[in-house]
Amino acid sequence: MSRERELKLETELHGRTLRVYYELLSIRGPVGPRELQRKLGLSSPSLAAYHLDKLVDLGLVKRERGEYAIEEAVQVGVLKQFIWIGQRALPRHLFYAAFFTTALITYLVVYPQYLTFANVAAWLFGSSAAILLWYETWRSFKDLP
Repeated sequence: MSRERELKLETELHGRTLRVYYELLSIRGPVGPRELQRKLGLSSPSLAAYHLDKLVDLGLVKRERGEYAIEEAVQVGVLKQFIWIGQRALPRHLFYAAFFTTALITYLVVYPQYLTFANVAAWLFGSSAAILLWYETWRSFKDLP
């Protein structure tokens, strides 16, 4: 994707339009404006159609027989922080947080009784890394549309 297109998508893909796009990514199939309006709690199907048409103009969604489906999945803006596994978006930090937490627990199980400077330093390093990464994971989930 060219840098110009990426900048255009980042400026246009925000707010409700981003929520509509995220919902289409989650559904992974064709959906009509009325169904999308119900899922997102929008005030009318015409508002859902407006955002869907905006996504069609951006080239991200295609329209066939009154239903809309994903044409191109892009990772711009807040979506860069997520990895898609099936129909679920998981924050990238989740994997690092799980790794550091598992490493810390393994270390505490293997060396439980030794209270040395090296063990305390390792425990502090591992726990601070795990806490920071879990915090970033939580913030990413909070930013999800």
